[in-house]
Amino acid sequence: MFIPCAIKSSIEAQFQDAYTHAKFREVQAQFRGKANCITRLKNSALGYSIYEVGEQVSSLIFNKFAVTYDSVAAEVKCQCLLFESRGILCRHALSVLSFEQVSQVSPRYILEQWSKKVKRRHTHIKSSNDEPLMEPRSKRFDQLVFHLQNICEFASESEELTAILHRAYDNVMAEMEALKAKRKGTSSLSHEDANLESVNELQSPPRIRTRGRSKNRLGSKLEKQIANATKKKKTKVLSEINLFDAASAAHSNSSQYQGYVMNYQFRVPAAGDNSLGV
Repeated sequence: MFIPCAIKSSIEAQFQDAYTHAKFREVQAQFRGKANCITRLKNSALGYSIYEVGEQVSSLIFNKFAVTYDSVAAEVKCQCLLFESRGILCRHALSVLSFEQVSQVSPRYILEQWSKKVKRRHTHIKSSNDEPLMEPRSKRFDQLVFHLQNICEFASESEELTAILHRAYDNVMAEMEALKAKRKGTSSLSHEDANLESVNELQSPPRIRTRGRSKNRLGSKLEKQIANATKKKKTKVLSEINLFDAASAAHSNSSQYQGYVMNYQFRVPAAGDNSLGV
């Protein structure tokens, strides 16, 4: 499925074939804005031309931009620096290309990160019908890729610049890993930052085995009351038995003493016994 071109331009068709639907909409807005631009040639020498592009922003106001075009290198640059900041050719540059009758732009102006054929991770794929719902992570990813590409192109010019970028990369990675580890230990996962790896770390709570029945089960209070009453009753019975045994022992000792006294008082004296003085 293709989004129709806004104008009959071979350059627009080139972007239509190369870019994703979401990015092509942004490029297409610049092609529509080209209708408000008036292009004038200021100077030209050896294939290098300088243009002045006036853009009508209201009925009486025109903004002027200087645009240079190198036909040998097939390079166009505009004073507004839209391509340098967002990676999209501006309407002023497109107006100059149209004035020069250029049918195809250089591949340097078709960035790979927005190409339909580039391989992306599944978390960064953008659908053609959900641009308003595009995840913030995907937007940040596109912005980072664009800026990093510019930095890498600049650093690759010399070994010294490349070494500087390598050192900066190591420092930035260490700082980001430290921040990520700190957040992981002090805060819970948010919906935006949760991924498959963090989800796999979530486990079920450990299972604790219990021994015997629960102490707080239903009816435990009643059982405790019955046990206390039985204990009191048993204690009372034992007390009564001990008291009875003590009384019986005292009665037995008293009977033995009385019998001994009676035997002593009424003993019949034997013959010849003078113990009584008879």
